[in-house]
Amino acid sequence: MKNMVNKEQLVATFSIVAADPETGEVGVAVQSKFLAVGSVVPWAKANVGAVATQSWANTAFGPEGLTLLEKGLSPEEVIDKLVADDPGRSLRQVAVINADGEASAFTGHECYDWAGHIIGKNHSCQGNILVSEETVSEMSRTFEASEGPLAERMLKAVAAAQHAGGDSRGKQSAAVYVVQEGAGYGGYNDVKVDLRVDDHPEPIEELQRLYELHKMYAAPSEDKLAIEEDVLKTVVEQLVKLSLLEMGDYNSYNAEVKEALKAFVLRENFDDHWSEEALIDESVLAYLKKQ
Repeated sequence: MKNMVNKEQLVATFSIVAADPETGEVGVAVQSKFLAVGSVVPWAKANVGAVATQSWANTAFGPEGLTLLEKGLSPEEVIDKLVADDPGRSLRQVAVINADGEASAFTGHECYDWAGHIIGKNHSCQGNILVSEETVSEMSRTFEASEGPLAERMLKAVAAAQHAGGDSRGKQSAAVYVVQEGAGYGGYNDVKVDLRVDDHPEPIEELQRLYELHKMYAAPSEDKLAIEEDVLKTVVEQLVKLSLLEMGDYNSYNAEVKEALKAFVLRENFDDHWSEEALIDESVLAYLKKQ
């Protein structure tokens, strides 16, 4: 059967499924020499778990796996059911984690070398057509040694995996997908992070760049600065440069300056960062300085 499969059809990749039981975050990060890998591999549901399906990927494993998890099956039981009647199971690779951090994985015996997985605390790392096992082991080690939001920890892990060798065919796309109850835009859904790089010579680096932008736009900073003295001067100078404020002497944060700043904040999609007080996020000020 192995010889009948076009190697270019395989979602040859490395990925991590992970959970943070304390925050309720669950998700997947992935990189591959495959176009738009984020449209195939990662699946997750808040308060339920996550699935990564790859290597001649059966995308039905994503929604079916989450449904089985939601019914109370363990990750190991979920995988057993997914592959039991699958005629292509010898070429499948799949990992499942629940919201409690319990993980399981399966690597079919005909997956192209190097192929395998490592299950650790609150995560599973897996890959196929890799340079070596070190790609997966370094991914796991880095995740366990990291701290912070789940997306950041997974991005560090896949970056370390790439540095350790990665996909033996090269690089093309990457994605990170994290869900958490009520963490989506405006609190209307559970999608906390959903970023994809579909075709790029350095997909992980580009994904990390996008994540930094995501943090700046999506998460208002706790570090707010009073708009006075040097901060006021900088705000006024930049707003004048952007033709949002008439040139003049502004000794205080008056209504005119406030309206001009508000126009900038809303225009640049920093809606959640706006304050009616005489305060500005450090991230917004830094962005304003670059304009």
